[in-house]
Amino acid sequence: MGWASWTTVNVFAARSGVRTEEAGVITGELSVHTTWTDGEARFAVQYNGSSDWFTLVGSPVPCATETDSRTLHEAVVTAVRTGRASDMPSAMTP
Repeated sequence: MGWASWTTVNVFAARSGVRTEEAGVITGELSVHTTWTDGEARFAVQYNGSSDWFTLVGSPVPCATETDSRTLHEAVVTAVRTGRASDMPSAMTP
């Protein structure tokens, strides 16, 4: 298997925020990170400028290819920006 990761910074979370395992719902200016390895995509967010990463509720999800993981990363970023992050990433599995 392969490995890949992406990070998008300066993503402003919509009013509904992002549900995380460790910190509950967080809002504000975030970085969104996706790691793909061993057939899974893992999603995390952090406050810009912070060193702490928080796992999105529902992560990891099965993901067969690097290309699919990139698509999922973009979907997660869009969901955070538009307020649909509470339903994912499990709802976005390709």
